[in-house]
Amino acid sequence: MGWTLHTHADARQLAAHLVDSLQASLQAGLDEHGAAMLALAGGSTPWPVYERLAQAPLAWQNVTLLPTDDRCVPVESPASNLRGLAEAFAPASGVHLAALTVPDGDPDASLIQARAWLARHRQDFDAVVLGMGTDGHTASLFPQAPELACGFDPALEACRFDPDPLPPEAPYPRISLTVGRLLRAGAVHLLITGAAKRAVLEEAIALNDPQRHPVMAVLGAPAVDVQIHWSP
Repeated sequence: MGWTLHTHADARQLAAHLVDSLQASLQAGLDEHGAAMLALAGGSTPWPVYERLAQAPLAWQNVTLLPTDDRCVPVESPASNLRGLAEAFAPASGVHLAALTVPDGDPDASLIQARAWLARHRQDFDAVVLGMGTDGHTASLFPQAPELACGFDPALEACRFDPDPLPPEAPYPRISLTVGRLLRAGAVHLLITGAAKRAVLEEAIALNDPQRHPVMAVLGAPAVDVQIHWSP
């Protein structure tokens, strides 16, 4: 198990470094398989990375993007990660967007759809981009969520999460990829910014308790070297 911490002077330098890494992963997948797939976190922090990556000269018609997790809301909602990815990657002509949720956001139907899609697409991700909340959650693997064991189950690929309490800024059920599915990737990147999240990361590493800080289920996984990118 392990991780490599990349400290960047600012968010712009971080974005440039991560874009280079993601572009290389995509190109390697395209060269080897003729197709490539990324799983991408939502939230505001990675958006500059995605907007910059969307400008890269790649065969985007052979690339599929999937949210690492999404809120069970109508796809046109501002709370939809899929909508956000569609906007960020608008310049990437022909890119394919895969959804974890159904168009109207129904949670039960969304979980069925997510699991069916993943069953049809067995290949590893070429790269995964994750974020981390100030409570140590990643994707929608929230501490104290009643479904957390589902997210850690190696036999499953997607789970429904109903965080308790629901985050007031986004009080919706979610569909999330499990730890096992997220780690089936050529590269795993964890993107965090600011002193507060750096402190949470350091506490999580010191305690090494995935129940308290679910991000440790990723950082503590055997045979995976997670690339952590941090800037002030």
